[in-house]
Amino acid sequence: MALNRTKIIPFSLPAFLTSDAGSGMLLIGAAALALLIANMGAGGAALYHHLIHLEIGPVLSPKLGEMTAHLWINDGLMALFFLLVGLEIKREYVDGRLADPQARIVPVIAALAGMAAPALVYWLIAGHEPRLSNGWAIPAATDIAFALGVLALLGKRAPTSLKLLLTTIAIVDDLGAVAIIAFFYTSDLNVVALGGAGLAWFAMLSLNRLGVKALIPYMLLFAALWYAMLLSGVHATIAGVLTAIAIPIRVTPGAPDAHDSPLHILEHRLHPWSVYCIVPLFGFANAGVSLSGLGVEDLLSPLPFGVGLGLFLGKQLGIFAAIALSVKSGMAAMPRGATWLQIYGLSLLCGIGFTMSLFIGALAFPGQVVLIEEAKIGILGGSLMAALAGYAVLRLAPLHPGHDDAEAEQYQEILSDGDVVR
Repeated sequence: MALNRTKIIPFSLPAFLTSDAGSGMLLIGAAALALLIANMGAGGAALYHHLIHLEIGPVLSPKLGEMTAHLWINDGLMALFFLLVGLEIKREYVDGRLADPQARIVPVIAALAGMAAPALVYWLIAGHEPRLSNGWAIPAATDIAFALGVLALLGKRAPTSLKLLLTTIAIVDDLGAVAIIAFFYTSDLNVVALGGAGLAWFAMLSLNRLGVKALIPYMLLFAALWYAMLLSGVHATIAGVLTAIAIPIRVTPGAPDAHDSPLHILEHRLHPWSVYCIVPLFGFANAGVSLSGLGVEDLLSPLPFGVGLGLFLGKQLGIFAAIALSVKSGMAAMPRGATWLQIYGLSLLCGIGFTMSLFIGALAFPGQVVLIEEAKIGILGGSLMAALAGYAVLRLAPLHPGHDDAEAEQYQEILSDGDVVR
């Protein structure tokens, strides 16, 4: 009897797009809940503050003091988030859409322009004040889960090529954000702890070279690396990215993820925890800002205005200009089944900087609660405007004449990645 051969869509693309879109909705809900509680009068604000600053752990670092729920989320759970980010970046560059140097041109140029332009907008508005100058990187990041969540609401009106382009831009954007955190938001280095972190990472790389594929040794060393980073002065979440670099991968081009590839296994296990637990928790712990008593003059003060306009205006200008120049110059092809108006809508959605922007905001103004709250206002305002404007443009934009044919061709390409007997 003939076997029933069924096409299986591999995890690395469709499940990633689908899950992140769903988690974007969960992230929006978590952020909305935090805002709701924080604005339920003095009692609500006190409850929210008590929840996120609840002391639930020992003193791991004299600099940080007793661990609170907020610290565990931002310095602990987010290290796992950055581990997943690192795994996705490595997979895409070694065995995915960015393995081809030609395919990197548009996302790399667009991501770099999309980080530089918001930083420039912020600097022009707030850079003249020395106490605010450290916030230049806050509007430079894109929140892929949030952006894909908005795209999911558009259904088939959002071409698959746009989802692929958004994903690849966000991957490069994440890499840039990691580099910014490592190089610009690190101070007061503890050389001994940094040396210990180096030894832990060297041990991981040695395991990789020796062909060790069991994940337990890597995870134990990851815990040691995280603690050493926590003590070193380099933000502890960088341990996640360094660990991802050391995790072995079995390259399987044009096929589903290998069942015996440590990187793919770890990515599959971390993904649901990250998108359905860690990221929403982070959103809840960082989005709660009281809006009571805010006037127009507060919203237009340099910090929130610079961050908000950087996300809303800087992102769209940088990314759209970079894509247009790349296509017009012949360096890259126009995404199939997409129009220039849809590309502009995509550029607007890249101004949703929620998760990474909130994270960088806390690093930019450590211990300065007022400035962090002002940055949150700018992040929430700019991200909301970008989300609404991007959705409106993509919802109203006429479809490309070849939209249906391009969608069918793109879907067949995804299916052709694997042909599995079930």
